[in-house]
Amino acid sequence: GGINGRKLNLVSLDDAYSPPKTLEQTRKMVEQDNVAFIFGSLGTTPNRAIAKYLNARKVPQLLIGTTASGFADPENLPWTLGIMPTGEIEAEHYAKYILQEKPGAKIGVLYANDDVGKTYLAGLKAGLGDKAKDMIVAEQSYELTDASIDSQIISLKAKGADVLFNTAHPKFVTQAIRKVNELGWKPLHIVVNTSSSIGMTLQPAGLDKAVGIVSAQYMKDPSDPQWATDPAMVEWLAFMKKYNPDGNTKDYMMVLATTQAQVLEQILKNAGQDLSRENLMHTALSLKDLQMPLLIPGVKINTSPTDLQPIKQMQMMRFDGTKWQLFGSILSKKGGMPLLAVN
Repeated sequence: GGINGRKLNLVSLDDAYSPPKTLEQTRKMVEQDNVAFIFGSLGTTPNRAIAKYLNARKVPQLLIGTTASGFADPENLPWTLGIMPTGEIEAEHYAKYILQEKPGAKIGVLYANDDVGKTYLAGLKAGLGDKAKDMIVAEQSYELTDASIDSQIISLKAKGADVLFNTAHPKFVTQAIRKVNELGWKPLHIVVNTSSSIGMTLQPAGLDKAVGIVSAQYMKDPSDPQWATDPAMVEWLAFMKKYNPDGNTKDYMMVLATTQAQVLEQILKNAGQDLSRENLMHTALSLKDLQMPLLIPGVKINTSPTDLQPIKQMQMMRFDGTKWQLFGSILSKKGGMPLLAVN
């Protein structure tokens, strides 16, 4: 039945996760297919490759998939809108948690040598403020092409770190959990949201080895048993079985993609019959306390012409060996203001 009585024509082209190809395919969609907007494009470097092009032509670049900072730039990229909390926002949440729970911490950081990894590191330092130089005792980076991060974990332990801030990609977090256990190391282990999936990250490492790990969440993890009877999750699993039976329902990216699509649906509904690029962007930057079914309770989407970060709220959680236990209040960062707890 479409949206507001109009059916959608979805054009999907493969960029092979290669920035030059991303630009080539995007130009084709804009200049030959005359698309109304670009939606949900994945990855930091691919999105960087097309952001200036799309903004110069005033083509909405909506709900892109990256945690890197720099895209929420109303002055230079007013036609670009993300969806995920940036690594900087998330890392500042963890910094506040560390300052509260372990003020004398010695922090070791594992991060990817890329824009996203550096964003997490910058966010941690920003959140720790003047204490960062004393609390962070070691930083270890890795390349995405590395076979293992065992040596980095050994080095961080040797530096005396009692907090491991692990911003690595899922397969490397799995390796890190195993190595930390093998070494008999007992740090406060913090894992970033994108690598917190029970099915994709913790199970391969061994759930018993992941007990006590801390992370933060804004989406419902389909592999977490606490959401097994949640009406929205039950509906989503039925949707996946019918329309995407080959999709991995343990993969949080599937939940993110669904949420992106649901937010886009709301934007198009709100836009009414005026589907001009200007009105679509205006509508996308006018979302107020939007609640999506697959976001955890209390997390709301807000945007404005000066606020291009739809999701800024997260809640801390701790893994108990079976499921993630949410704790504390919803943490929020509003328009550059300090983090605050929302009861």
